Formats: sequence, structure tokens, C-alpha cells
Amino acid sequence: MSGVMVDVRGVHKGFGPLKVLRGVDLQVRTGEVTVILGPSGSGKSTLLRAINHLEKVNRGWISIDGELIGYRRSGDKLYELREKDILRQRTHIGFVFQNFNLFPHLTALENIVEAPISALRRPRKAAVVAAERLLERVGLADKAGAYPRQLSGGQQQRVAIARALALEPKVLLFDEPTSALDPELVGEVLDVIKDLTRTGTTMIIVTHEVSFAREVADTVVFLDGGVVVEQGPPASVLDAPQHERTRAFLSKVL
Repeated sequence: MSGVMVDVRGVHKGFGPLKVLRGVDLQVRTGEVTVILGPSGSGKSTLLRAINHLEKVNRGWISIDGELIGYRRSGDKLYELREKDILRQRTHIGFVFQNFNLFPHLTALENIVEAPISALRRPRKAAVVAAERLLERVGLADKAGAYPRQLSGGQQQRVAIARALALEPKVLLFDEPTSALDPELVGEVLDVIKDLTRTGTTMIIVTHEVSFAREVADTVVFLDGGVVVEQGPPASVLDAPQHERTRAFLSKVL
């Protein structure tokens, strides 16, 4: 499909008897922002983790920019790639986790330069200059030498965003980036993400922040019970939902 950056086709994922994803289809066009909403346990985080092969799918497939993620195709069969090839693919997929996942023994700057140097073999000097620019971009130019324990949750998450950007990924994934933050810190992280949405970066954001979704999304996807129940522009899904399950969810969170 021309212009599609992320292509999810018929993806199923279970954990033992628990079926978490039940045939998800999702296409995200290059440069667009897709926001995924849904109740807890609906499969949102599992879907994000499957996109960069942190979770192996049971059926279906996922491609980014035309490249199968985690597998190679031979005839009608898919064979899992070697770990080094999966790690190479992940350098094209930025992932911002709920709980920051910063290295506690590294400064903010070192957290950002680690992947470009180790994964992309960038010269350290160039990686440091780029990291300093990214810290400035997320409003933390004065925190380069600070360790995660010396930063607020909002500051840690902004460092995590800068770290994801350091690899210049084709797509950025956000897994409930504000859920671990105190309410007064949520705005500073959402403001950084809003700025990113204006740069033409392809983004998939899992969040409970419905007003934020209305503001930044090109497409809103409502996931429930491991299936896509409804999707479309924010004005359609959030203001005039067609499905009863979507209406019930929104009535509880708005």
C-alpha cells in the first residue's frame, strides 16, 4: 500500500488460554499520528510491543516501511529472524515506555548517546552533539549531567523521548507515556509530544488522555477485547462514535 509506514495484518496474540489480540488490522500512513484508546486489558500495549517484536505474534504479520518485522517470508511460511537482525530493525522503531526505562547509572546525556554509538556505530563526538540538541528540544538542556534519580518523572520521560529520537526512527511508539506521572507533570510531557506531531514523524500513541487524542491525532483507533472496534478521524470516533462499546467507554472517561 503506497504511503503506509506501519502495516498490521490479522495479528493474533495469546498468553496461554488468554487471547489478547484477536485479528488486528491497522494501517498507519507515513507522517500521520494514530492514537489508540481502549479499556485496560484491551490489548493496546501488547499491540505496540508486537510492532517492534518485543512480543512474538501467534498469527498474522507486521511490516514497517515495507519490511516484515521479526520474520522473513519463504513461500507461505514465516521464519523468525536472528536476534541481531531483529535488533537492527528496532533501530528504526523508537519506543517510549510507561516507566521511562532509563539506565540509572548513566546521566541524561549518556542515556541518549548509548544507542547511537553502540547500535549505529556513530562517532561519540557527533552523538554527543546530537544528544545535546535533543535535550534542548525537550527542554532539558541544563540536565545533561543529571542522573535519573535526580530528575522528576516528567523530566525522566522527556529524556526517554529524546533517547527514542536519537536513533532517527521511522516510527515512534508511545505506550501510555503519562500513566506513571503525577498529574501536575503530565502537561510537560504531552507538550513535547505535541511538538513532535508537528514535525511529520509517524507516531502511534497509546493513551487515556482523550482531549490530547482529539488535539493531535489524524486517526483514533478504539481497541476492545483484542479487536479494532472503531477507527477514523477524532471528530468521528470521539464526537460521533458509531459503536455502542465506543460510546460506553467514552462516557466513562470524558
